[in-house]
Amino acid sequence: MAGRFPQRPTAAPVRAAGPVPAPRTRSLALPGGADLGLTLGPLRRGPADPAFRAVRDGSFWRACRTPGGPGTLRVTARDGVAEAQAWGEGAEWLLDRLPALLGTEDDPAAFTPRHKLLAAVHRRRPGLRLVRTGLVLESLIPSVLEQKVTTDEAYRAWRLLVRKYGEPAPGPAPDGLYVMPDARAWTLIPSWEWHRAGVDDRRAATVLRACRAARRMEEAADMDPADARRRLELVPGVGPWTSAEVVQRSHGAPDEVTTGDYHLPGIVGWALAGDRTADDAAMLDLLAPYAGQRHRAARLILLSGRIPPRRAPRMTPGNIAAL
Repeated sequence: MAGRFPQRPTAAPVRAAGPVPAPRTRSLALPGGADLGLTLGPLRRGPADPAFRAVRDGSFWRACRTPGGPGTLRVTARDGVAEAQAWGEGAEWLLDRLPALLGTEDDPAAFTPRHKLLAAVHRRRPGLRLVRTGLVLESLIPSVLEQKVTTDEAYRAWRLLVRKYGEPAPGPAPDGLYVMPDARAWTLIPSWEWHRAGVDDRRAATVLRACRAARRMEEAADMDPADARRRLELVPGVGPWTSAEVVQRSHGAPDEVTTGDYHLPGIVGWALAGDRTADDAAMLDLLAPYAGQRHRAARLILLSGRIPPRRAPRMTPGNIAAL
């Protein structure tokens, strides 16, 4: 499920040496109460994500591989205005799509709470906007890595592979910020490196298939969410869970709720009906009053922090690299 809770910002050691390239810049008025942390949070793949950084000065850094090339984006917000700086070949593309990224094209007013819990969270979290990146592979690859494993395992794999096969983010980016590999570079990663990163053959093969059809995958960004999901699911190994996780980020899709998740049905069931044993069908029944806004409703439930008490041990991480 995209974006559960905000992460604690980290320090931002900045690269030294060499002249600092001049950035492209853009200012953007934000909707009232818009919260950059809540909006951009779903793009962060763990506290050590090599492609995303939230720092203590209130800025958010993002390294992307855009259609124009690698780019780095820094965004801050003050007094209702977002100030953005961008570097690299993809700078212009990133700034052109800044409004969608920051959720200014999202319409939270379309959501009508029908449960007391959701009414309360909606009131407490007026700054939630749904992010729209316009990029597919950057969400598809880490989502595939998250299939059927713990989040820690998936975050570790993403971190190791991006740092080893990606490239340092352009501009004066925080140390350790990387642009993910391009599609061809993903296909050239040796099998033993997938193994060392803890990625099994099934997930690795799914990533390779998606990257070999990279152009077709990225075309999905211009489709409506339902058609985009059908396009993504043509790739063997990409199912409803993965396609939903992608379009929630690439399209800012307010209705594309995640099914097939290990935890989400129980969380929704517990929050709305006191039923921790809810399955996908029960979850969808509970979310039916929010048709058109089911993903937003699920996000608000996760932000409420109301989750069922744990009764079983956590899923044990695997160790493929030790096999």
